[in-house]
Amino acid sequence: MSSTRFRKDKEIIAEYETQVKEIRNQLVEQFKCLEQQSESRIQLLQDLQEFFRRKAEIELEYSRSLEKLAERFSSKIRSSREHQQFKKDQHLLSSVNCWYLLLNQTRRESRDHATLSDIYTNNVIVRLAQISEDVIRLFKKSKDIGIQMHEELVKVTNELYTVMKTYHMYHTESISAESKLKDAEKQEEKQFSKSGDLNVNLLRHEDRQPRRSSVRKIEKMKEKRQAKYSENKLKCTKARNDYLLNLAATNAVVAKYYIHDVSDMIDCCDLGYHASLARTLRTYLSAEYNLETSRHEGLDILENAVDNLDSRSDKHKIMDMHNQVFCPPMRFEYLPHMGDEVCQVSAQQPVQTELLMRYHQLQSRLATLKIENEEVRKTLDATMQTLQDMLTVEDFDVSDAFQHSRSTESIKSVASETYMSKLNIAKRRANQQETEMFYFSKFKEYLNGSNLIIKLQAKHDLLKQTLGEGERAECGTTRPPTLPPKPQKMRKPRPRSVYNHKLFNGNMEAFIKDSGQPIPLVVESCIRYINLYGLQQQGIFRVPGSQVEVNDIKNSFERGEDPLIDDQNEHDINSVAGVLKLYFRGLENPLFPKERFLDFISTIKLESEAERAHHIQQIIVTLPRTIIIVMRYLFAFLNHLSQYSDENMMDTYNLAICFGPTLMPIPDGQDPVTCQAHVNEVIKTIISHNEVIFPSQRELDGPVYEKCMTGGEEYCDSPHSEPGTIDEADNGTEPHTSDEVLLTER
Repeated sequence: MSSTRFRKDKEIIAEYETQVKEIRNQLVEQFKCLEQQSESRIQLLQDLQEFFRRKAEIELEYSRSLEKLAERFSSKIRSSREHQQFKKDQHLLSSVNCWYLLLNQTRRESRDHATLSDIYTNNVIVRLAQISEDVIRLFKKSKDIGIQMHEELVKVTNELYTVMKTYHMYHTESISAESKLKDAEKQEEKQFSKSGDLNVNLLRHEDRQPRRSSVRKIEKMKEKRQAKYSENKLKCTKARNDYLLNLAATNAVVAKYYIHDVSDMIDCCDLGYHASLARTLRTYLSAEYNLETSRHEGLDILENAVDNLDSRSDKHKIMDMHNQVFCPPMRFEYLPHMGDEVCQVSAQQPVQTELLMRYHQLQSRLATLKIENEEVRKTLDATMQTLQDMLTVEDFDVSDAFQHSRSTESIKSVASETYMSKLNIAKRRANQQETEMFYFSKFKEYLNGSNLIIKLQAKHDLLKQTLGEGERAECGTTRPPTLPPKPQKMRKPRPRSVYNHKLFNGNMEAFIKDSGQPIPLVVESCIRYINLYGLQQQGIFRVPGSQVEVNDIKNSFERGEDPLIDDQNEHDINSVAGVLKLYFRGLENPLFPKERFLDFISTIKLESEAERAHHIQQIIVTLPRTIIIVMRYLFAFLNHLSQYSDENMMDTYNLAICFGPTLMPIPDGQDPVTCQAHVNEVIKTIISHNEVIFPSQRELDGPVYEKCMTGGEEYCDSPHSEPGTIDEADNGTEPHTSDEVLLTER
C-alpha cells in the first residue's frame, strides 16, 4: 500500500514538472516570435530605404535630363533672329506661344522631380532610419519587461511547487501519526482483554500490581501519540490551506499573463511603429499625388494599404499564426495527496481565526493597492495619449513643395526647410524618447501593481468564499457571512460630454442608452448641416472631403461637442458627409444586423418593388426600437436628398452605392461580388419607399427628419429650384461641373 502511494506521489510531481516545463518552453518561444517580428520589420525598413534611395537617384537624373532638354531648345531659340524680334514686339504666334509654354512646362516638371528627389533623400529615408532605431529600442525595452514577467511566472510556479511539497510532507507525517495512534489503541484493547482474563482467574495480589503499571504505560503512550497525531493533523491542514491559496494565486497570475500581459507586451513592441510607418508612407503618397494626378488609381491602392495599417490587427495575426505559443495553458488543478478527499480551504477551528485575520489584512491591502494602481493607470493612459499625439501628427502633406511661381529659381532649399527642419526634428525626437521612458516606467509600475492585485484578489476571494461557507456550516443557516464590506471608491460627477461608451467605433445601442440621445448627435447634426448647406452639392457622399477636417469634426463629436452647431457654412460639405459615413462604417454592430443579412437579401427575389418594400418592412419591425428610429431618420433624409438629384447628381441608386457597403457590410463566407449588387438594390428600395417601410411618429415615438430645418427659408421651396442658387447664396462659390465630379471619382 505504501509503495503504491509513493508511485502515485511521484506521478503527481512528474505531471506538475511537465506542465511547468511546457509553460517555460512557451515563454522561450514567445520571445523568439517577437524577435523574428522585430527582425522582419527592420529588414522591411532597410528594403524601403534602399528603394527610396534608388528612386531619388532616378528622379534627380530625370530632373537633370528634363532641364538639359529645355535648356537646349531655349538656347537655340535665344540665338535665333526670330526670338529677338518676338521679344521686341511682344507679340507671339499661337504656335510659338505653345512652344514656349511647352518648354516652361518642361522646366516646371524638372523642378518637381528635383523636389521629389529631395523629399525622398531628406525626409522619407531619414524617417525610415529613425523607425528602424525605434523598432530596436522598443523591442529591447519590451523584452526587459517580458523577462521580468517570465521571472515572476517562474517564481510563482516555484512557490507553488514548494508549498505542494510541504503539504505532501505534512500529510505523510499525519498519516504516519494516525497509524501509530491506531497501533497504540490496539495494544490498549489487547491489554484490557488480558487484564479481564486474569481477573476472572483470581490472580494473586502480587501479580496484579505489575499489570496495572503496564496499563498505565500503554495509556501514556496512547496519549503521547494522540497529541502527536493532533499536532501533525493541524500542520497538514495549514499546509493544505497554503497550497490551495498559492494554487489559486498561481492560476490567476498565469491566466493574467497569457490573456492580458502578452497582448500588452506586443503592444509595447508595436508602440508607434504603425503610426510612424503610416506617416512616412503618407509623405510619399502626398508627393506622388501632387506630382501627377493621373497616377491616382495606382496610388489609391497603396493609400488603402496605408490606411489599413493597424497594430491591433497585426497583433491578432501574429498570435493567430503562433496559436500554440500564445494560447493560455490549462489551469493548474488541485492534486490531492494519497487519497486526501479535502479539496477546499479549511475554515474550521482552530485555523478559522487565523484565516479571518488574514482575510481582513488582504481586504485592507487590496483597497489601498487598487486606488494606487488606478492612479498609475490614469497616468499611463494620459502618457499613451500624449505619445499617440506625437506619433500621429499630420506632417506628411508636402503640397507646399509643389507650389510654383514665375521665378525660375530652385525651391529646393525652401522645401527642405518647410517640411524637414533639423531643429524641429531634434526637439520632437527628444520629447518622444523622454515620454517613452516615462511611459515604460509607468507601464512597469502598473504591471507590478496589477500582478500583486490579481494574486491577492485570488486569495481574498477564496478566503471570502471559504469563511462564508464555514460560518453557514457552523450556524446551520443560510444567512450571508458577516464579513466587512468592500471599501467604496469615491466617484466624481461625470461631465455631460463624457459617457461610458465610445461614439465612433462603438456600440450604437449602448451609446444611445448611456447618453439618453434617441439619435446620436453626430447623425442628427451632420444631417442637419447637409440639409441646410449641401442638398445641391454635386457628388455628395461620393467626393471625399479633407481628411484633416474629417478628423477634427470626428474628435469634437467624440468629446461630446457639436462642431456644426453654428448656422454658418464654415465646414466643407464633403467632409461633413464623410464624418456621417465614417460613423456608420465604424459601428461595432452594423446598422443592419449581420444575422438578418440573408433575410434582407432574400427580398431581391420578389419582382415587384412594392412587394420588396412590404417584405423589408416585416423584417425591420422585428429590430430593436432604437435601431428603427435611427433608420427612419437616416432614410428619410436620403430620400429628401435624392429629390435634388438634378443638381447633386445623387439619385437613389447612386446613394445606395455609397451607403450599401457602409450600412450593410457583407458577412464573411458570402460572395462579395454577387451580394454587393443585391445590397445596393435593398438600400435603393428602402430609400425610395421609406415612408411605407418605417412606422410613423404616431406608431413609434421618436425624432422624425424634417425637410425644412432651421437656417434657411429657401429650403422649404420645391426641390426643383434653379441649379446653383443655394450654393451661390451660402457658399459664395460656383457649382462644380459634372466633369469635375467625374475627374474626382477617377
